[in-house]
Amino acid sequence: MSSYIDTVHPERHAPYLDIPDDVVEYLHYLDFVKLRSPRTVNGYYLDLRGFFRFMMVQWNRATAEEPSEKIDLTQISSKDIAQITKRDIFAYLDYARSTSNGAKARARKLSALKGFFGYMCTQVNKLSQDPTENVSLGAIKKTLPKYLTESESYDLLNNIQSDFYERDFCIITLFLNCGMRLTELVSINLGDFRDDTIRIMGKGGKERLVYLNDACKQALERYTEARRSLPKLLDKEALFVSKRTGKRLTSRRVEQIVARCLQSAGLSERGFSPHKLRHTAATLMYQGGVDMLALKEILGHENVSTTQIYTHINQQQLREAVQASPLAHQKFIEPKPSGSDSDSEDGNSGSQNAE
Repeated sequence: MSSYIDTVHPERHAPYLDIPDDVVEYLHYLDFVKLRSPRTVNGYYLDLRGFFRFMMVQWNRATAEEPSEKIDLTQISSKDIAQITKRDIFAYLDYARSTSNGAKARARKLSALKGFFGYMCTQVNKLSQDPTENVSLGAIKKTLPKYLTESESYDLLNNIQSDFYERDFCIITLFLNCGMRLTELVSINLGDFRDDTIRIMGKGGKERLVYLNDACKQALERYTEARRSLPKLLDKEALFVSKRTGKRLTSRRVEQIVARCLQSAGLSERGFSPHKLRHTAATLMYQGGVDMLALKEILGHENVSTTQIYTHINQQQLREAVQASPLAHQKFIEPKPSGSDSDSEDGNSGSQNAE
């Protein structure tokens, strides 16, 4: 079953028909009671589906060689779920590690399990014990985000090769200047613009206004002019559309466009992506002196603690700060020649004095 989120209507996700009823009810709880975003709910669906596929093999109700999508999870009952132990949780986390899931991925899977079993215990009282209780993976090692330097950003903008140049130049420009997420960019409509601002629909359906600088306004003007001349325009409200079909671009298509632009700029082997362009925008703004609280609002972060990671990646400013010291260029001073033995390292000439 597809886990596709409709880019035209990001508040919708596909129905979940291939998982246990208890999991379906939990996802509805997240959706309608906890008001989690469709993308968050979909992430929990994928992680819980993977866990129960693993459990079906553990229960000898499926084989490891069987294609995962062929494993029927709909027959798993509350009674089956009640048999899951802490040992099963550890076995699954070990399995996740053996299948090249990194620390963050494993932590996300454990979070999904904790949420589900907590719900089963405390919200609907279908379980008397939570097998994830006191299960922890420890602290996750934080890594600094990858980003393009100012020079690399110019290289990217100067080397765009495309059959719809105005559109792709505008996409890259918005990513590098506004710091928006991929899903935010593809969901932009023409009606979201007011004067020099754009209304962004962020995580959890939270709206924010982002101001457009001159580079963005010029790129948008050139693109919308080219957009008007398209022979076919099906999604009339969508900002970014396909030249061939006239439909709204999907997230996957934008990823392909960014990858192609990076390749033409000689930056394709560095692991950059649309999300790394968001990091680039944030880093360049912070380096330019943008206040941390202002940067939090621009990026749409819930807490400033999330934004503070950019204080750790401004290596150039740290380097310049150290070089700004008036003593930064002091050369090594050779020791002055000693005139007597009284200047020995321990401060005396061999006599032993009490401290």
